[in-house]
Amino acid sequence: MEHNQAVDGLLNLFTKANRDLSAVQNKLHKEFQQVYPDHANPMKLVERLKKIEEEMSSLKDECRELLAAKQDLIDIARTVLVGNRTMLHKLQSSTGVPLTGDADDDAYESFNQVIDEWAVQVKSRKEEEEPDSGDINQMLFSAIVQSN
Repeated sequence: MEHNQAVDGLLNLFTKANRDLSAVQNKLHKEFQQVYPDHANPMKLVERLKKIEEEMSSLKDECRELLAAKQDLIDIARTVLVGNRTMLHKLQSSTGVPLTGDADDDAYESFNQVIDEWAVQVKSRKEEEEPDSGDINQMLFSAIVQSN
């Protein structure tokens, strides 16, 4: 098969350009490795940044799921704990045993303190940012992402 002389010249030009660019890339890579320690090589840092950007989206989604699960767990724990305390107070009343007050129940007080701290953290971020939705998970996610 015969090639046109112009096409052969163009092919040779591209082949030479490819070799030249590869040589420049290798030379830069060697210079960067000599000048910068491996962890500070600008080329490697750019590669790492690109990879982090690609993974950020999935990490955000996973954080949202985790925060939603955490809020669900808190809601369920609060419902169960309050229900159990109500039943305990009814049992205590029916048997004539003195009622256990909130101040006498360290575990209940500790739980309420954790819930109150969680609510304060989320509320303070909400007041700072005024997000459009009242979704507590989104508010907390925003607070965590922006503080890191």
